[in-house]
Amino acid sequence: MSLDEIIGGIGPGHSWAKRAAAERQQRLTKPPGSLGRLEDLSVQLAGIFGTDRPTVRGTTIIVAAADHGVMAQGVSGYPQAVTAQMVLNFLAGGAAISVMARSRCVDLVIVDAGVATPLPEHPDLCVVAPGRGTADIVHGPAMTQGQAEACIRAGVDLAAAAAERGAAIIGTGDMGIGNTTSASAITAAVTGASPTRTTGRGTGRTDPELAHKIACVERALDVNQPDPSDGLDLLTKVGGFEIGVLAGVVLGGALARRAVVLDGFVSGAAGLIAHRLCPTVRDYLIAGHISAEPGHRIALEHMKLHPLLDLGMRLGEGTGALLAAGLVEVAAACLTEMATFDEAGVSDREPAD
Repeated sequence: MSLDEIIGGIGPGHSWAKRAAAERQQRLTKPPGSLGRLEDLSVQLAGIFGTDRPTVRGTTIIVAAADHGVMAQGVSGYPQAVTAQMVLNFLAGGAAISVMARSRCVDLVIVDAGVATPLPEHPDLCVVAPGRGTADIVHGPAMTQGQAEACIRAGVDLAAAAAERGAAIIGTGDMGIGNTTSASAITAAVTGASPTRTTGRGTGRTDPELAHKIACVERALDVNQPDPSDGLDLLTKVGGFEIGVLAGVVLGGALARRAVVLDGFVSGAAGLIAHRLCPTVRDYLIAGHISAEPGHRIALEHMKLHPLLDLGMRLGEGTGALLAAGLVEVAAACLTEMATFDEAGVSDREPAD
């Protein structure tokens, strides 16, 4: 399918299922509203899966890794080689997301979306790279439009494959030294917020280093003039290969009618691009957590998404999405499996006089 066909195939959540789920919530053996945001989440899930009693089991976290040419500007305290080293760590099972995935029996998909350092072949590594790292956005576009489209289409295919393997929840994760600079630029361009607000310390920038990073974001926006209404233009000019793949994962997850759980700031930037391409994806998006990176809150507020968790995390890798996936499963289970007052023979509250 073409990108236009993919976007055209994404329909809204089922409104009738949401209404039926909301009505069922009122009949379950609990005071109305007592499960708080889990009730709202369960209603959203009903709309996604088209039933007032959704069964939501099986999670796949797709972790896309790529390098960024803006690293030539010294925007991170870590060397670029760390991206490839962390991919190998993922594959060896030694990273935080690897440990979390094992502990919860979650399927983990590791993607080379454009790592600069050549990686050895590995049976668990999916290679979709349209290039070996982006160009420096301070001097011009990050990639060609063809590369941007290739990234998105690869992400759509990855999400479709996860859905075919039985995943009801598809989570996004990222790895890429320097990628918060691109995320800051995307967020500033889409929301209109100043780069001083969207740009954070990333891997631990000092005050002077943060000021330099902000200046790089400002320069990238000035040089490239990305169109804030055009997701493909945003990705082409100030994005990253892994951000493009994750934007495709969002689109592909929505196309397959799966719950898509966003991780942190970089995933949020990917969500912004997908949302620009197809606003309907919002019906399928769940914000797993709120990152300590300041731009993440701005991105989520723009999409009107409310994070499930606030743990002060800023690691990426899909860690926040994986933790939140458990809440998604529980929210659906409570809606589907709890007894109603009639079924349990429990007296409902008496009507007010």
